[in-house]
Amino acid sequence: MPTAARLVSAICLALLAYIVSGQVMEVMPEATDFGVFVPLNIVIGLGVGWIWMGQNLGHGISHAISIGLTAAALLFLVGLFAQSSNEMMRLAMANRYDGAFEAIAGIFVEGLRFGQMMTVDIGITLAVGGIVSGLIANWFARRYS
Repeated sequence: MPTAARLVSAICLALLAYIVSGQVMEVMPEATDFGVFVPLNIVIGLGVGWIWMGQNLGHGISHAISIGLTAAALLFLVGLFAQSSNEMMRLAMANRYDGAFEAIAGIFVEGLRFGQMMTVDIGITLAVGGIVSGLIANWFARRYS
């Protein structure tokens, strides 16, 4: 059921995904073709905010902080998996893998490679953004529910 908390959660996490995507693009090599990187991350932020974060709010400030941090971690993990899968598909189309199992393992190899590029600034942005998103969405959940 649509609620103000779900809408605000989706918007906050989409904004966080946009900000973090910009930070990630700064640490990637210059020749990187990002393609659907930012739009996909924004859609993931919308989904995590609407489906997971929005339904769990309205139970106090400490709970909102916890939900916000968990949502930021979920945003990072789902985004990392989606981008790793996208990179694996690009490599598979270039015939870099010998079979399906090697391609599936390639998702995790690419995920580890991308995860190693994460800097402290990106982690701090995710944590602070998750907390702020949780608090803002919790305020809307308590006020308009």
